[in-house]
Amino acid sequence: MDIFKSKEMKGATFVCMAAALWGLEGVALIPRLFHFKVPFVVFMVHFIPFLGMSLLFGRTEIENARKLPKSDLFYFFLVALFGGALGTLSIVKALFLMDFHHLTIVTLLQKLQPVFAILLSRVILGERVGKNFIGWALLALVGGYFLTFEFNLPVVINNGNLLKACMLSMFAAFSFGSGTVFGKRALRNAAFRTAVYLRYTFTTTIMLFISVYTGSLGELTSVGREQWAIFLIIGLTSGSGAILLYYYGLRYIKANVATICELAFPISSIIFDYVFNGSVLSPIQWISVFLMIGSIYRLSKNQSQELEVKAA
Repeated sequence: MDIFKSKEMKGATFVCMAAALWGLEGVALIPRLFHFKVPFVVFMVHFIPFLGMSLLFGRTEIENARKLPKSDLFYFFLVALFGGALGTLSIVKALFLMDFHHLTIVTLLQKLQPVFAILLSRVILGERVGKNFIGWALLALVGGYFLTFEFNLPVVINNGNLLKACMLSMFAAFSFGSGTVFGKRALRNAAFRTAVYLRYTFTTTIMLFISVYTGSLGELTSVGREQWAIFLIIGLTSGSGAILLYYYGLRYIKANVATICELAFPISSIIFDYVFNGSVLSPIQWISVFLMIGSIYRLSKNQSQELEVKAA
C-alpha cells in the first residue's frame, strides 16, 4: 500500500521528516562545529542554502520581491532578524556551552516557542488567546525547569553553564516565536518560495555584517573537509531542506495535526543524543519532557480551535 495515497498521510510524513532533521542538527551536527566562532557558523549555515537558491531561482524571486509592498519587506527583515539571526545565534551558543553534554535539554527548551508565539500573536496580530492559556503555559515552564535542572539550583550544574545555555535557549524560543508571528504577517502577499528566499537573503546579509564586525569571517580559511561536509549537510537537510519539507507537508494537514507531527523533533533529539553522545535522560527529566510537550500540545491545539472559531 502506498502511504502517500492519502494527502493527509503525505503531509504528516513530510512534517515529521522536517522535525526529525531539526533534531539531528541540534544534537549531532551543530555541536561538531564548536571550535568556530558562533557568528561564523550561523553565517555559513544560511549562506550555503542562500547561494544554492540564488543559483536555482534567485533572479525570479528578486523580481517577485520587488513587487511586494515595502511594509512586507520590513516584516521579512524582522523574520530574518529574530527567527534567523538572533534565534540561531542564541541556540548555537547554547549548544556550544554544553560541550556535548545535556544537548537534548537545550534543544527541547526550544519547544517553548509556541508560548511566546501565541503571546506575540495577541499583541502584534490581535489574535485571541485560547482558553486556559495561562495554566498550560505555566505547566510548560515548570516542565522546562525540571527538565533542565531537576531538583538542583541552576547555578550548581556545569559551573553555571547550563543556566547560561537555558537562558539562551529560552531567548531562542522567544526569537523563533517572534519570527513565526512576523512570518504570518509577511506571508499575506508573498508566495512560499519567495518568502523562503527573502528570509535567507536577509538573514545571510545580517550575519555577514555581524561576522565582519566580530572578526569571525576570517575563519573561512580554516574550514577543513569534515567541516565543509557538515555545513553542506546542514544546508541541504536541516536548513532549507527541512523548511521546504515542512511547508510542503503543511499544505495537506491542519495546524493541530502538524503540532502532533512536530513531536518528531523532541523524540529525534532524545534518540540522536543517545546514539551520537551516549546521553540518557533521568526519570524526572522524562516526566518533565511529557509535562512540557503535553502542555505545549494543549496550548497549540486550543489556539488552533480558537482561530477556527474566529474564522467560522
